[in-house]
Amino acid sequence: MGPRNVVRTYLEMRSPAELRPATVPDPAPPVERLNQCTVELFRYLYETVGQAYRWTDRLSWSDDTVRRHLDTPGVSMWLMSWEESAAGYFELGEHEDRSVEIAYFGLLPDFIGRGWGKYLLTRAVESAWQLGAQRVWLHTCTLDHPAALPNYLKRGFRPVREEMYTVGG
Repeated sequence: MGPRNVVRTYLEMRSPAELRPATVPDPAPPVERLNQCTVELFRYLYETVGQAYRWTDRLSWSDDTVRRHLDTPGVSMWLMSWEESAAGYFELGEHEDRSVEIAYFGLLPDFIGRGWGKYLLTRAVESAWQLGAQRVWLHTCTLDHPAALPNYLKRGFRPVREEMYTVGG
């Protein structure tokens, strides 16, 4: 496969009132903040969710780098589980401008197609606002799951910027 052009889209919400929440599944998978995320769980979630979407920026991180990242004030990991298994996760990052970034977000492959992505995104946005955000933002790209951008738009995110880059062969 040769070089490929990719479009990255940045999206934001400026008010909690802009969130259009998804219907809560019945039964709803629990979503909980991880008070102590292990290096192993961090790697498992990142690699398992990201493998289909070319998430590579953190694959080379050492255990120390992962631990320092997880210990960074303002970084939080949230896990959606189902029947004792990880089903999805999101990572929030609080920034100095009082914005909260949904830095990583996704479902594990076995849980795609159940409609849980919109519920998990709703929980991510609600959690970001509860941290005291003045703005909630994220970015996606054309390498992500085809349902990602439509989900963000349906939940109330607005595109604010696009950029193009190329990934190698």
